[in-house]
Amino acid sequence: MGTADPRNVSRQPRYTGEPPALRRDDWERSSSRSRAEVAADRLAERVARTEAGARLGTKEELRAECGVSVGTFNETLRLLQARGLVTVRPGPGGGLFAAQPPSAGRLGAWADALDDRDPQDARRIRDALDVLLVEDALWHASPADIAALRGDLTALAQAAEAADAPAFAHADRWLRGRLASLSPTALLRTLYEGLLPAAEPAELAVDAEGLRARYERQAALVEALDIRDKERALRLAAAPVCD
Repeated sequence: MGTADPRNVSRQPRYTGEPPALRRDDWERSSSRSRAEVAADRLAERVARTEAGARLGTKEELRAECGVSVGTFNETLRLLQARGLVTVRPGPGGGLFAAQPPSAGRLGAWADALDDRDPQDARRIRDALDVLLVEDALWHASPADIAALRGDLTALAQAAEAADAPAFAHADRWLRGRLASLSPTALLRTLYEGLLPAAEPAELAVDAEGLRARYERQAALVEALDIRDKERALRLAAAPVCD
């Protein structure tokens, strides 16, 4: 057998203790799942090896590590927050931190409460939490987050124009989930996101006029968040949504 070419050996990357950024073939092997989901799973594995409360890094550091775009990483972050795995802290020394997932007992109690839900009650409680979510969004929403919310409005507008209540309910649930992901408070996210599927049946009987009114409310809310108009954003969040 011949000896290895020393020129090739010297070019081999050194192991640094951190896994490499996800490569194209990583995505291709996971073609049935989105890039955001693959990146979320990778970061979830790191959280599982990390003490609760420990700093994982800045958003930009983790985005670069995963090798994804800003928009994709924002979706990754939403998925991680929805699972209760990370919290986001702004300012110097901020970034992403490992969260302590809710215990199985607490999640079970919440699930049992939702099993006995009434869709109208779930919607009423969901809407009451909007003010808290909007307060957090005013502080934490980035330009990329606002752009993503505007993208969600497109599907909402199309459903309202077609008077398609089921499609509208689905698009509205997605937009609300993205808004919830902006909150750094795991308890608030868990409560709100748990209410979304519970409240959805209450949205299916809304007529065409009601769908247009709901779209206009959500569009105005996103606009107020974009320009950081706190008074208007909170007023819209607190206003009752009529059928």
